[in-house]
Amino acid sequence: MSTVFPSVDPPSDAARREAVARHETLTKPLGALGKLEELGVWVASCQGVCPPKPFTRPRIVVFAGDHGIAKHGVSAYPSEVTAQMVANFLTGGAAINVLAAQAGATVRVVDMAVDSDGEGLPEQVTAHKVRRSSGSVDREDALTQDEVEAAITAGRAIADEEIDGGADLLVAGDMGIGNTTPSAILIAALTGAEPVAVVGRGTGIDDQGWMRKATAIRDGLRRARRVSADPVALLRTAGGADIAAMAAFLAQAAVRRTPVILDGVVAGAAALVAEELAWGSSLWWVAGHRSVEPAHTLVLDKLNLTPLLEMDMRLGEGSGAAAAIPLVTMATRILAEMATFTDAGVTERPE
Repeated sequence: MSTVFPSVDPPSDAARREAVARHETLTKPLGALGKLEELGVWVASCQGVCPPKPFTRPRIVVFAGDHGIAKHGVSAYPSEVTAQMVANFLTGGAAINVLAAQAGATVRVVDMAVDSDGEGLPEQVTAHKVRRSSGSVDREDALTQDEVEAAITAGRAIADEEIDGGADLLVAGDMGIGNTTPSAILIAALTGAEPVAVVGRGTGIDDQGWMRKATAIRDGLRRARRVSADPVALLRTAGGADIAAMAAFLAQAAVRRTPVILDGVVAGAAALVAEELAWGSSLWWVAGHRSVEPAHTLVLDKLNLTPLLEMDMRLGEGSGAAAAIPLVTMATRILAEMATFTDAGVTERPE
């Protein structure tokens, strides 16, 4: 499959205007629900209908993969935790499982590059696996050309599988020890930031780990900047199969006119690349939250997205986006189910 994406149609302007007009008729002062009103208007424009329809199948897809850079002391946890957490997702024991259940969403995990053989895992988990781990991006490419193309193809296919299966709201989550390092490199390469501006604490590294991570990002960024104008080459050089698949997933969701709630810094890095793969994709996204990782604010500024939540989260997995699903649901139902002044017999504000 080609790595070139078709053009992205914007959400419906007609539905947006209808939604804005409908808010003027509901039994409340106009604008009294603040950003919930704006959010409902966005949902209506994405669905192309007003009033919007309640979501029936929110779906969270967690892209799992290991990163060679983790062997060089940039994370507080060892790489084997990635495979262990994949098993935890499958038994429902992770934070994202709990948050998803409360939000009325379901969780799927896909093994794109976990450093294990995947023995005993369901076919749906391993069907798109590209390789075990990625190259250490401070000194070598993350992927070969064939591998990055396979990861992009997988991400598109996974989006299609979910949307064809009825998913009407999507979240891309991540799981991979060391994945904030390539994410920071991608973000710096696409925003022009210096390494020190994108280095975060990730899983909770100490000062020595922070310095090792800063050095790795500096070295990786030197390599990445040479190819920053080519999103596929950038993913090959400084990403990984999980991040490449996530970027394609986000781009394909926009191509398929399906709204997405973005998570934190890893999903943010993928989103920046997705916008390069398919310009206009960001119109189909809202930011679930702002991660405490410094690079995430750079992503939000670049994509002109305002986070729905500010909860000091930095877990990944799709957790910040999952926490925002109830807000999106509420905003949708307000616009769809709230009575108008006429319906309720309530006197409107005089002109």
